[in-house]
Amino acid sequence: MKLLATLMVALAILLAGLLAFADRVARSTPASAATRADGIAALTGGSDIRLRVATSLLQSGMGRRLLLSGVNRSVTRAEIWQVIGAAKPVFDCCVDLDFAATDTIGNARETARWARAMGYHSLILVTADYHAPRATLELKAAAPEINVSAFPVATSDLDAAHWWRTSLGARRMIGEYGKYLATLGRRSLLGLGARDRRGEEPANQDTR
Repeated sequence: MKLLATLMVALAILLAGLLAFADRVARSTPASAATRADGIAALTGGSDIRLRVATSLLQSGMGRRLLLSGVNRSVTRAEIWQVIGAAKPVFDCCVDLDFAATDTIGNARETARWARAMGYHSLILVTADYHAPRATLELKAAAPEINVSAFPVATSDLDAAHWWRTSLGARRMIGEYGKYLATLGRRSLLGLGARDRRGEEPANQDTR
């Protein structure tokens, strides 16, 4: 009975967390007006809308340069230009492409590398609404010294406010919530490990 009660409590906590996560996603769009930052990073995915939104932010002067992270290696700069609709002079001078990242951790790593190379201290992160919490968490972990402001973009095939009504919505929201929890867990373990290492005394330290 104790085991069953423990399982029921755990399930209730997970369900409450899922509902809170989904509500956060639903309330995140339309995004608040962006605050100007040093740079803008957009994560590629199933939709090109977020890339066009990021381009609009760039052309509105909300950042000095734009990084498109996770671009397919088979795609050319010319093809990207046609997709995002940037003015040619703006695209040529101020849009950078990352072909190395293949997942969210890679996006964070490459975006952090780009921001540091540019000497940026603040970024606007453009990605899908349901992906924004995890992507922001990963980028802040990869570059804790950089101020990250998420700019979530509504996903056309996801009704975030009523995600449970379709199997696609349920799979996407539950799956992303699970990935978000895994990221939180991994970051917590890494943080504990770092604190433990800082707390260790050097083996040959003279404590007299």
